[in-house]
Amino acid sequence: MAMGDKQAAHRPGAFKQQNKAHKSGRHRGRGAQDRENKGRVSAKVLSKKIKRDLSKLDRRHKANQIRRQRKDSVLSEKRHLGSKDGPPHLVVLVALHSRAITKNLLDLIQINDGDILQEVDGKSCSFALVCPKQKQRWCFVEANKDDLHSLLDLAKVADTLLFVLDPQEGWDSYGDYCLSCLFAQGLPSYVVAVQGMNDIPIKKKTDVKKQLSKVIEKRFPDAKLFHLDTAQEASILLRQMATQKQRHLAYRNRRSYILAHKADFQPSDDTGLVGTLKVSGYVRGQELGVNGLIHLVGYGDFQMSQIDAPPDPYRLNNRVRKEKAKKGQDMEIEDDPNNTEMEEDVKVLMKADPSAQESLQSEVVPDPMEGEQTWPTDEELRDAEDALKGNVKVQKKVPKGTSNYQAAWFLDDEESDGRGESEEDDDDDIEDDDMDDEQEDAMNEAVSEVEEGSAEEAEEESETVTIPDSTRDDKYDENLDEAEEEQMLEKYKQERQDEMFPDEVDTPRDQLARTRFQKYRGLKSFRTSPWDPKENLPRDYARIFQFHDFFRTRKRVFRELEEEQNEGIMVGWYVTVHVSGVPVSVSEHVKQGAPLVLCSLLPHEHKMSVVNLLVRRHPGNTEPVKAKEEMIFHCGFRRFRASPLYSQHTSADKHKSERFLRSDAAVVATVYSPITFPPATVLMFKQRSNGMHDLIATGSLLTVNPDRTIIKRIVLSGHPFKILTKTAVVRYMFFNREDILWFKPVELRTKWGQRGHIKEPLGTHGHMKCHFDGQLKSQDTVLMNLYKRVYPKWTYDPYVPLPVTWVKNEVEIDPAEVEMD
Repeated sequence: MAMGDKQAAHRPGAFKQQNKAHKSGRHRGRGAQDRENKGRVSAKVLSKKIKRDLSKLDRRHKANQIRRQRKDSVLSEKRHLGSKDGPPHLVVLVALHSRAITKNLLDLIQINDGDILQEVDGKSCSFALVCPKQKQRWCFVEANKDDLHSLLDLAKVADTLLFVLDPQEGWDSYGDYCLSCLFAQGLPSYVVAVQGMNDIPIKKKTDVKKQLSKVIEKRFPDAKLFHLDTAQEASILLRQMATQKQRHLAYRNRRSYILAHKADFQPSDDTGLVGTLKVSGYVRGQELGVNGLIHLVGYGDFQMSQIDAPPDPYRLNNRVRKEKAKKGQDMEIEDDPNNTEMEEDVKVLMKADPSAQESLQSEVVPDPMEGEQTWPTDEELRDAEDALKGNVKVQKKVPKGTSNYQAAWFLDDEESDGRGESEEDDDDDIEDDDMDDEQEDAMNEAVSEVEEGSAEEAEEESETVTIPDSTRDDKYDENLDEAEEEQMLEKYKQERQDEMFPDEVDTPRDQLARTRFQKYRGLKSFRTSPWDPKENLPRDYARIFQFHDFFRTRKRVFRELEEEQNEGIMVGWYVTVHVSGVPVSVSEHVKQGAPLVLCSLLPHEHKMSVVNLLVRRHPGNTEPVKAKEEMIFHCGFRRFRASPLYSQHTSADKHKSERFLRSDAAVVATVYSPITFPPATVLMFKQRSNGMHDLIATGSLLTVNPDRTIIKRIVLSGHPFKILTKTAVVRYMFFNREDILWFKPVELRTKWGQRGHIKEPLGTHGHMKCHFDGQLKSQDTVLMNLYKRVYPKWTYDPYVPLPVTWVKNEVEIDPAEVEMD
């Protein structure tokens, strides 16, 4: 082979890739570690990192154990409910249609062989059913169709809701309204049943079932429809309710609650207005302690003085006692619930300890001398003199309570106003409303002129049409309230104006703007500018309680509730609770047939604070709702009246207030109310003049935080008069020279995105020269944003009894729907 044919060997260059060498012995796998350790595990790893060191088989075994524990807990809960050791299974019947009949349904449930039927307190709509064969106890309560709040109260404590449908339509509009309220409050376990399917012809039965299934799928997609026409179908329904999994409501899992089966009132004084209410019922939820506080839904918080243990009226197995006759024969006597001679004596289980009993004080008593200035010491006087020598300070006469930041805005010739802060806030709100009304009147005049012009043009094109007399309904106006109609029209106008011109107000001409808006301030940026949450607080804030860290306190209370085993009444016992200081009106409402619900309160839950509720407008209600209107709230077990303040739901430290409850987004309603630990559902109702309650919004409890800063914004508008590149002369924002000098530090903006500031006033009639960061258009509008912090009104009222009658037959008639001949 020739030398020329021999190939040259490749030599690597300077930039050849250098791979890392394998470091053997440093990185070991799990198998190598197990072989080296030979089963040895350190104590620290065994106690804290056992999850990481479990083998695959151990992890599988642990998952099986957790699954088995959960299954056993569900089975034990099913077996405990309705057994001899637990409370009777409480079933609330809800008729979702006016044609749905529940009486025949109750008759079918009562005819099972071997069952013992007992009426609850002589009421035909409530009865107890004791089934010795199935070892189950039932308590059936029929909800009043005409009273929505009693239905909601029963749903708070019910174990199962039995919805009765109509075979043709399912549920009507009122039934759909009740379902909306129940879903928003929290739905326990439920069963859907229909009665009357046997009355439908065989040819139409299949179509009716398909149509009814489509209706049910909207609300209950996974529910099974049960038929209730025979006693056998009723027994199947009972078996389903006894074996189905119970749904838990978060707001009642950590509290004990009682549905009153019997209530007796004993006056404590000669007037008879206040006394002790003895409420008998079964303890549910958690253990009940006598030293805590009890809440009567719709009536307020009270103390307990004693808890008794009367004999259980619905025993699962009647005890058999043997008595010897004179001749030495044994005689068996069964206990008869109506035989008073055989009744056991009432045992006193617990009595309240005055030293350990929780107090009813819900507000802080403010000390008027707490903020009083004391006489300075000699050292403080010397320090003040040294500070005066080093720093030259300008003294200004400013209103009382003004901070250093606000004092820099005051001119030297400004006179302070000596009114109280709460009065100024109320006056500002009233004046804001008056200015809005004036702006609405001017707007209405402009709209009326346009409508008159359009009406004259429309007269030429219109023609006369004869309408039959049948379209006129003289009875339509009988129930019409003209004053309410005018008030509602005014609210609609204000809401529409707020949507078109958000937060815009007119500068008053008969008053100085610096006087009218003296409590407002300007911000460089609403998002980033600081605002002290402790600055210039109202007097109502001296009456409330505040947590240093609310969620940490909530976590600690829940942990103590799980760890501590306090002595209390066990779940399932039939007890009589002595509630002290109850007004006689509570007993009168119970005698009229209204349900009475008691629930225990967690620590701090009776103290007043600022509660923030996250709510969303209900789609079935479209009427305008203004801020600070009185509303009725269902928050967990509580029911109270309050005047909420609405604000945007954001993650910033400042939240813009809303004049109306918005329908397109969730808002935060802020009220003064007792503390409630979340989670808790919220329903917001508005009461009409005729006593009916309309569902306005639904949501949940957000937090308890008085430091949540709610900022009200007003916008002053002006119009460019002369424009020269980036400089413009603006008029109609102010009407005198002093106001322009006062608001000169505040930044300006335009609707088209330009930003600027006031350079100087021109003349004495409110014209001012402004400089912007861009060229202004002649059709643009110059705006100035001013802000102040607002607070809710203290109108909390815990006494909200059930309404007299729910008028469900009232139907609003649309004139367009009236048939024509």
